[in-house]
Amino acid sequence: MISNQILQNTIEGLKGITRIDFCVMDTDGKPLASTMTEQENYEEEVLAFVDSPADSQVVRGYQFFKIFEEHQLEYVLLANGGSDDVYMVGKIAAFQIQNLLVAYKERFDKDNFIKNLLLDNLLLVDIYNRAKKLHIDTEVRRVVFIIETDHEKDSNALDNVRNLLGNKSKDFVTAVDEKNIIIVKELELEDGHKELEKMANGYLTLLKDNGKEDALIAYGTVVHDIKEVSKSYKEAKLALDVGKIFFSERNVIAYSALGIGRLIYQLPIPLCKMFIREIFEGKSPDDFDEETLATINKFFENNLNVSETSRQLYIHRNTLVYRLDKLQKSTGLDLRVFEDAITFKIALMVVKYMKYMESMEY
Repeated sequence: MISNQILQNTIEGLKGITRIDFCVMDTDGKPLASTMTEQENYEEEVLAFVDSPADSQVVRGYQFFKIFEEHQLEYVLLANGGSDDVYMVGKIAAFQIQNLLVAYKERFDKDNFIKNLLLDNLLLVDIYNRAKKLHIDTEVRRVVFIIETDHEKDSNALDNVRNLLGNKSKDFVTAVDEKNIIIVKELELEDGHKELEKMANGYLTLLKDNGKEDALIAYGTVVHDIKEVSKSYKEAKLALDVGKIFFSERNVIAYSALGIGRLIYQLPIPLCKMFIREIFEGKSPDDFDEETLATINKFFENNLNVSETSRQLYIHRNTLVYRLDKLQKSTGLDLRVFEDAITFKIALMVVKYMKYMESMEY
């Protein structure tokens, strides 16, 4: 079914051209969209017209038209105006709405196919058969983007995003839950990581310009066959979850950029707790003061470079060495030694992961 807003926009556009008023009703006589300033009750007339064999009829000065979808009556269109061409214009309006129904049905069929494809609900043979019937290319480069906002989508959100992002015929915009909007994007042969990052940031800019400041975007890897689209979707979903834990400062995150965070995310919590106990002997990085944590993070940012770290922290080199020595005494790990630094970095990430999982339980 076409949304009421689409119907309203259609008949308003027709009125603007023809100066004829229209009203679209369902088969029970309930108005769905209208350009008439005064809405009269035509319920009885519509019910009688629906039961009649006529496809069009003049009732109380209004021209009635039936609108079908695959031989099923969907709407009744009323047309009224001072022109002698009301019948002809009304016929054209009915035909246009009928074409919209066909287009929306085709899009619904494609949308349903893409949803099942993403969720792995199709057999391999069904994927190719349905793709062929829907005229969807099977062997092209595609990638899946996921857009998440803090607000649950209303009924028009998908149409708004489709219009916002250009609604290209070879791309698909859909949703499988209440928060995430999914884009299955067809790519050019030369599109690589740089172009994907640019696309994601472009989507983010468009969304921000339209009031969605809190949007997050994640994307998977490029796939070359339609049967692999679900793989890119799962990667994008994982990137979204992992990004919230380890890259909270980013609004765009790629699956290929998750690094070791992807491995840590798949560790069982009991194993993480055991690892932290062994490294910190019952303590936790949360026990460190803010100055120590700031020093550690800046040291890692500067690839264990003592001089650059002390410069950026505006402290003397010896002060930084003193802090690192103090940390070594309390943890047994010397961050100037690569192996110890790796262990400490992983431990910090594991603690982040544990805290995030605990917060999700409440």
